[in-house]
Amino acid sequence: MTQDSTLTAGIDTSKSKLDVAIHGQAGTISVVNALAGWKDLARHFAAHRVQRVGIEATGGYERGVVRHLQAAGVRVILFQPLQVKAFAAARLQRAKNDRLDATLIAACAFMLDDPGRIALDPRFDALADQLTFIEQVEEDIARCKTRLEHTPAGRLARIVAADIKRLETRRKEQLRLLRAAVDAHADLARRLQLLLSIPGIGERTALSLLVRMPELGQVSREQAAALAGLAPFVRQSGTSDGRRHIGGGRERLRRALYAATLPAAFHWNSALKAFYARLVAAGKGHKVAMVACARKLLMFANTVVQRGTPWVAAGTAAPAEPGFVT
Repeated sequence: MTQDSTLTAGIDTSKSKLDVAIHGQAGTISVVNALAGWKDLARHFAAHRVQRVGIEATGGYERGVVRHLQAAGVRVILFQPLQVKAFAAARLQRAKNDRLDATLIAACAFMLDDPGRIALDPRFDALADQLTFIEQVEEDIARCKTRLEHTPAGRLARIVAADIKRLETRRKEQLRLLRAAVDAHADLARRLQLLLSIPGIGERTALSLLVRMPELGQVSREQAAALAGLAPFVRQSGTSDGRRHIGGGRERLRRALYAATLPAAFHWNSALKAFYARLVAAGKGHKVAMVACARKLLMFANTVVQRGTPWVAAGTAAPAEPGFVT
């Protein structure tokens, strides 16, 4: 627990407004969730000497105020909704409205340790928006292909086929634009090339890794796995020793990694092929082995970015990286 003398506030976020409470003080204020409101909030916090602010992740609506407060020198703790919900349950708090939520988040920020997460580069905001759009187009393509399978040949089938072609053209163009946006920054372009050096990671997966995990190369392999939702968690109590499960984390990143792992573990990456074979020989099921391979592929990505050197496979003329030895 922190429970220090640092004055702490909480922000409940919605699309149009921000409700704000300062821990230990009565009353709340409300400002618009726009630049004018963010400026008012920064002045309010400065006047009250607030140094730490908790805010709940709310589908991106919190992004602007977080960036503005960080630029103003305020330490911002971004909580996942599950954390705030669990904190409310621990306090036996069932009542809920925007003002109460702001007060709850302020108490949560006061009581809980600051996780000390790496401050994310604001350049990734726009890149993430572009990638999300591409992912949504891909979901549209998948739906249209399913629709085509159940559409009789003829006029309707031609309409659906034309929709698929149009969406695939859009996907290709948007990927080109995203790649250009990344290549416009020398450091991001270099990071992308490091990811592309790993067998089994193509441009689409590399862009997902780069954009969805800006912390890549700055965290441990365990932290990277947890962020991607690929870390197995133990569920054991008393004499019950339950199976390990993965969960949480960044779902879109996990899906991209898992999709890349199947061809990588069977065709493109000799290290993953050997790892998969060892797991299956040890009695692991296919799905368990694939999740483990996805986790190892993420470890490879984290390592090449961390070291700043491309992938070097074991057995080549160049010395193999210890992290890549199978």
